[in-house]
Amino acid sequence: QVQLVESGGGLVQAGGSLRLSCAASGRSFSNYVMAWFRQAPGKERELLAAIPRGGSNTYIIDSVKGRFTISMDNTKNTLYLQMNKLKPEDTAVYYCAASIAFLMPTRAGSYDYWGQGTQVTVSS
Repeated sequence: QVQLVESGGGLVQAGGSLRLSCAASGRSFSNYVMAWFRQAPGKERELLAAIPRGGSNTYIIDSVKGRFTISMDNTKNTLYLQMNKLKPEDTAVYYCAASIAFLMPTRAGSYDYWGQGTQVTVSS
């Protein structure tokens, strides 16, 4: 089992940057597929980026490619999401998630552990 705690959200102006962190306790990240999701009001939770077991070949959705980067520090058991050139439409609650699946799931329902979420608000 793993416990996830996100941090780093906040209010930022359009064009600004934020780095989200997800600290894990319990089992090592290497046992899970790790991912970032977000959920805007009235919308479904969507996968933004993921790192498979082993940490190579990261996945990121087209709408944030070139602006968002997912990474992890195995020594600190911490997952990161660097977000640059933020837009008002990036406003959402951002969640860290872990899946015990061997492949990289894209559906939220396939993830087994979730953090509490951190609010990101981008003003225009």
